[in-house]
Amino acid sequence: EVQLVESGGGLVQAGGSLRLSCAYSGFDFDDYVIGWFRQAPGKEREGVSCLSTSDGSTVYADSVKDRFTISRDNAKYTVYLQMNSLKPEDTAVYYCAVLVIRGPWRCADFTSWGQGTQVIVSS
Repeated sequence: EVQLVESGGGLVQAGGSLRLSCAYSGFDFDDYVIGWFRQAPGKEREGVSCLSTSDGSTVYADSVKDRFTISRDNAKYTVYLQMNSLKPEDTAVYYCAVLVIRGPWRCADFTSWGQGTQVIVSS
């Protein structure tokens, strides 16, 4: 059973930084994409960043490019999202999520995700 547990959210002032962590387990497939999406009240879900285990490639939403960085610690089965230069519009619940690679994929087509962690950026 796939399990993803996020941590690291909180309240931060605009311009500040946070690092989200996601401990994952129960993966019994070889190639997958692990990443983050976020959802703010009244807004659609937005894929924030993804990392492909098949080739190590990363994807970022335009809204976070050059501010957020996704990384993975294979030994700890943990994926991170380093968020710098945070803006009030980054306020959302952030979810760690996974999708199994079976062909072309988008950083939003997740099939499993965690409970989420709240990020609030004050102006």
